[in-house]
Amino acid sequence: MSLANNEVFNLEYNTERAHLIIPEYGRHFQKMVDYAMSVEDDEERNKVAKSIISVMGNLQPHLRDVPDFQHKLWDQLFIMSDFKLKVDSPYPITTKEMLKERPGQLEYPQNYPKYRFYGNNIKLMIDVAISWEKGDKRDGLEYAIANHMKKCYLNWNKDTVDDNAIFKHLYELSDGQIDLAERGESLTDSGQFLKNRPAKQNSNRSNNKKNNNNRNNNNRNKKRY
Repeated sequence: MSLANNEVFNLEYNTERAHLIIPEYGRHFQKMVDYAMSVEDDEERNKVAKSIISVMGNLQPHLRDVPDFQHKLWDQLFIMSDFKLKVDSPYPITTKEMLKERPGQLEYPQNYPKYRFYGNNIKLMIDVAISWEKGDKRDGLEYAIANHMKKCYLNWNKDTVDDNAIFKHLYELSDGQIDLAERGESLTDSGQFLKNRPAKQNSNRSNNKKNNNNRNNNNRNKKRY
């Protein structure tokens, strides 16, 4: 058998090799970890593990000395050893069981689909107002919240709305703790919220037209080759 044929015969295919636990580090790192596990002397095994961590850190030198990143490297070292490497880690050792734990369910903000046009933050504002002691300061906040609700409603409805409808929604969202209708309050007139909207839209149209004209002029002034 020729030398060339012998080399082809001895080729290793990835499909025939052992599975890489963290492929990002490549097979040479995995072989280093496997070698560390084969070292019988505890002191020598610890030295080999620290050398592997140092080489892993060299791949990202800007993060090498960050404590959290060092902890991550040690965790990855134990993961690549399938948690079989027995060395002294400077950080709490992550176990296989801890790695398989499912994260707790996230607490999503409450949604109020009945009044989606107010947004989710309105409930947080109402809760803050309820937590304050009754007085002028709380009355002012409650009035500001009601006005904000009216503005949000008009953005959604784009027409007009009766103040009593806003007071009713505020009473409901505050679980009956804020009742502006009983105090005989009057909110900002709907026209105040609506009058600036056309001007803003016209301004946007004017700016867009101006930008288009500038673009056309620039195109005309470009040299043609």
